Amino acid sequence: MVTVGNLMRTEPVTVEAGTSVVEAARLMRVCNVESVLITRKAKIVGILTESDIVKKFVGAERAPYFVPVEEIMSSPVPGIEERRPLTEAADLMDKHHTLHLGVTKGGALIGLVSVRDFLRPVSIDDF
Repeated sequence: MVTVGNLMRTEPVTVEAGTSVVEAARLMRVCNVESVLITRKAKIVGILTESDIVKKFVGAERAPYFVPVEEIMSSPVPGIEERRPLTEAADLMDKHHTLHLGVTKGGALIGLVSVRDFLRPVSIDDF
C-alpha cells in the first residue's frame, strides 16, 4: 500500500507572515515548488499556493503594490498522518477543496503532499 509518507516532500519552503505575495511567488519559482507555508513566530498559520495567487491575487486584479501573504493564504492547513493511504489523502483533499495537505507524525508537521505528488512514479509492488 502506498502511503502519504511515501510521496510527501520533506523540508517545505516557508515564509514569514508579512512577506509580500510577489516575493513569495518569486521564492516558489526559485525553489521550484507550488506552495509555501506561512509562519508567524515559528508556528505554521497557513499555506500559499499557486492557485491562491492566481485566483485571489492575479484573477482578483489586486493592485501590484504590497499585499501580504496572509491576505490571500489558505488557513488552516489540513493535515494527514504519514502512515495513511493515498486514497484517504485524496478524500481529505476533496473534502477540504484543497490540493495540498500537511503531513504529520505524532502531531508534528514533517512534510507536505500535493495532488501533483500523486503522479510521481512508485513501484507497482507498493499497490
